[in-house]
Amino acid sequence: MATNPRRSILYMPGSNNRALEKARSLDADVLILDLEDAVAPSQKVYAREQVLAAVNAGGYGRRELVVRVNGFDTAWGRKDIEAFANAPISALCLPKVESAAEIHAVVQVLKQAGASPSLKLWAMAETPRGILAVSEIAGSHPLMDGIVLGTSDLAKDLRVPHTPQRLGMLTSLGMCVLAARAYGIDVFDGVHLNLDDEEGLRLACEQGVEMGFDGKTLIHPKQIAVTNQAFSPAEDTLIRAQKIRVAWQEAEADGKGVVLLDGRLVEALHVEEAVRVLAIAEQIATRDAQN
Repeated sequence: MATNPRRSILYMPGSNNRALEKARSLDADVLILDLEDAVAPSQKVYAREQVLAAVNAGGYGRRELVVRVNGFDTAWGRKDIEAFANAPISALCLPKVESAAEIHAVVQVLKQAGASPSLKLWAMAETPRGILAVSEIAGSHPLMDGIVLGTSDLAKDLRVPHTPQRLGMLTSLGMCVLAARAYGIDVFDGVHLNLDDEEGLRLACEQGVEMGFDGKTLIHPKQIAVTNQAFSPAEDTLIRAQKIRVAWQEAEADGKGVVLLDGRLVEALHVEEAVRVLAIAEQIATRDAQN
């Protein structure tokens, strides 16, 4: 489990200095400083240098920093990885990963660069091949820490429309959640493209919560507040979680292995989930206090 909440994961273009500066004051849990899709080929080297300077300068506070590098097979990918091997960031985000072998190749570059063992890897699942291999990718190496859905590219490749229900992508989304849970890593939903559709964003977040995602990737700061709210435990959920924890503690003191709470059976698995939810709430409260 992540030590910090990862509800809102905001992409920020690495070639835009104003965006990198503004990111220091935004309420996103995670910032993905992007060297890939958001950067024109002529700006790739400049963006790498600018992002490296920004993260070394610091000032991002409690925000988790992730850098999305260019594909390993591009002219910039390997140098991106080497440049950030020892940078003060949480993870590298790898685009369009389609096999465990790609993860191992990146790990080798990091080893050669003397990377910090705390630097983790996030893999983007955004192609049919990547979805079909997501389980082997998720379990490919201990450095793997997250799966990120790239739903724009995925929808194009699957030839499915972007609809509120996302029926054409539900299988892919579910496979990624299953893979992440099987290997104990986090999984993040894809972006909502319509910046003026706040209600649509809210519904997409609610769907993501129901499917089991830990958070959602975003393309604009105006999407942060809705996303943070949706992926935070609801008040009634927290109340019940606290009641479960107390009831279980009392049952254990009496030597009981099960307990009835409000007419419903409570077992160890329910307690485990209650403890997880309460821990997330505590992490969010701590994070908010640092603003």
